[in-house]
Amino acid sequence: VYIAGLILGNSSFVRKKSVIHFHDGLSWLMQIVVFLMLGLQVFPSRLPEVAGTGLLLSAVLIFLARPLSVFLVLWPFRFSRQEKTLVAWVGLRGVAPIVLATFPLLAGLPEAETLFHLIFFVVLVSVLLQGSSIPAIARLLRLNVDLPASSRVSLPDEFTERYGGELEEIFIPDTAPAAGKRIVDLNLPAEALVVLVKRGPGFIIPRGD
Repeated sequence: VYIAGLILGNSSFVRKKSVIHFHDGLSWLMQIVVFLMLGLQVFPSRLPEVAGTGLLLSAVLIFLARPLSVFLVLWPFRFSRQEKTLVAWVGLRGVAPIVLATFPLLAGLPEAETLFHLIFFVVLVSVLLQGSSIPAIARLLRLNVDLPASSRVSLPDEFTERYGGELEEIFIPDTAPAAGKRIVDLNLPAEALVVLVKRGPGFIIPRGD
């Protein structure tokens, strides 16, 4: 499934933009459902008893284990020390370790509930500490770049909202009265504008000639 997604994502097919938007919304919905289900498994009253061990484990992961692994993995590549440091800091542990922590629970192993709350606590610390400080760390490492302002709406939506028109796709079968005629001979309304014609595998831009 993952390889199929990679192939489709780098291919061109009909309604690709709509399919991507649909699956993007679906993936966000599934993340919300997963986090809600995992949150129902956590008892906040159990978190203080694992706080000491959780803080120690979080410190080891944030300041030792992840930086060491990131610098080793990125060593052959041409990343600066500042870039490697930023990658090491953006080590958000999210839903994956919490899901893995449910496996001992499902297997009924001893101390599985304590392990689950411990991992949840570590993820919480990572998100609150590292997640909230990413902009400040990027500025400190001089890696922050202002992104260019992008349009909030797509060009077709912006065009139709501004001029009150509509963009339509019209399929012309071979048996239609318009088949084989020039655009000027179709007696289209004065406000209608043909912007693109697809014929076979190619496209034609009407230029009036």
